[in-house]
Amino acid sequence: MLNLAVLLEDAARNHPDREALVVGDARFTYAEIDAAANQVAGLLVERGIRTGDKVALSCPNTPWFPIVYYGILKAGGVVVPLNVLLKAREIGYHLRDSDAVAYFCAQGTIDLPMATEGRAGFDEADGCRHLFVITDDPSAPSPLPGIETLAQALLGRSTTFESAATESTDSAVVLYTSGTTGQPKGAELTHANLVLNAMTSQRLVSAPDGAEVHLVALPLFHAFGQTLQLHTAFASAATVVLMPRFAPHEALRLMRDESVTHFAGVPTMYHALLGALGEVDAPEVFAETLQFAISGGAAMPVALLRQITERLGVRVLEGYGLSETSPAACFSPLAGPNRPGSIGKPIWGVQMKLIDADWTEIADDPEAIGEIAIKGHPIMKGYYNRLEATAEVLRDGWFRTGDLARRDADGYYFIVDRAKEVIIRGGYNVYPREIEEVLMTHPAVSLVAVIGVAHASLGEEVKAVVLKTLGDSTSEEELIAWGKEQFAAYKYPRIVEFRTVLPMTSTGKIKKMELSR
Repeated sequence: MLNLAVLLEDAARNHPDREALVVGDARFTYAEIDAAANQVAGLLVERGIRTGDKVALSCPNTPWFPIVYYGILKAGGVVVPLNVLLKAREIGYHLRDSDAVAYFCAQGTIDLPMATEGRAGFDEADGCRHLFVITDDPSAPSPLPGIETLAQALLGRSTTFESAATESTDSAVVLYTSGTTGQPKGAELTHANLVLNAMTSQRLVSAPDGAEVHLVALPLFHAFGQTLQLHTAFASAATVVLMPRFAPHEALRLMRDESVTHFAGVPTMYHALLGALGEVDAPEVFAETLQFAISGGAAMPVALLRQITERLGVRVLEGYGLSETSPAACFSPLAGPNRPGSIGKPIWGVQMKLIDADWTEIADDPEAIGEIAIKGHPIMKGYYNRLEATAEVLRDGWFRTGDLARRDADGYYFIVDRAKEVIIRGGYNVYPREIEEVLMTHPAVSLVAVIGVAHASLGEEVKAVVLKTLGDSTSEEELIAWGKEQFAAYKYPRIVEFRTVLPMTSTGKIKKMELSR
């Protein structure tokens, strides 16, 4: 038997009074977080949630995220974390596709009305029976008439609970990802996938017995923040300092004031930190406590890596993985110097190789380029309810990633390109096919190709090249505004270009490479 919630339970049992979470002026011990998670578990069981039931969660980086997340696991449920920027249409899709039977949704703000969008999405999912609103103030009434707040539902509940006896191979989390071939797909990760990934990551970067402080500015709904920070920190009973939203100046202040030892981010976050680093913030101030700076989500430019090392006085360790790999699969070895541009070597328990389109391993040549294939404990069970999509990427335990790389003579991997057309905007994946399908519903759009274009700080920006419907008067600005209403903030095209013709292949496919030039 194995349950991912053991990471929290062991920390609470062995270090009940140690600080688990710090958010602003509020501080919570492991005993307090575990007790609240037990209340959530008791609530779910009372409402009929059974082992294997899917429960969705839309929540920013607040204490409620780990409380609800581990509470779902304790009840035997499967967590379906959702991006907090999703709109009602997208939420409804995820709830239906995952077969979620319950949904926890944060209240949000005026600028990000999560509860309003969540309620509308919930109403589109007939199989989802329970909706709970997570309010900022536990004593506040529900912002949605007739919908129970989580605080109201937990009032007076027992703080003790015996966690469900799940098996190591049972699904623990469904993380939504996608490719260029359609709608987002749910990667089913088991309790063993995530526990082993967290424990392996702990071996790589953790200090003895929780003597560390992790600054978590990555969104917890993302695999990077969940495993490499939350689970890894809880596995060693470390302290997690949560940032509800990344702000570079505030991040630097927290690093200093909270004696942060571990920071993880995507390259754009490191770029922002450099911009916020003033003359008074000498590198030695951070070098006194900061031990690890981890980068992932996208390749870090070599020049930026060197600047971070010089200005913050800390070595940056690059890693590689995907939602389908829990996510960590490859990491910079601690022994020896960094190899600029490399994602490192496979972590403990993981094999990697380079293959061609037919799954054949390519020749062992440092100049040869192939698609990365991964095998080992992090590999997902498959895509939820998608046998064909699963069969396309899994064979004999090997998972093909869609990313192209080369491997040097010492076994270090270097990402060369992405076989997929996924756009990485500020560390978030944007999937062109999804954007194109929705844009095609607008009367002004006759045909569209969505591509990524270079951006100085975000890495890539989303651009829609549109073949316009004859006689339509919609402007480019109006189409951008319409897209803003349809998609999460990181997805909608900020750039729209109208053309009278799109370059095509002989078989009628749009030549996106020509559009990107």
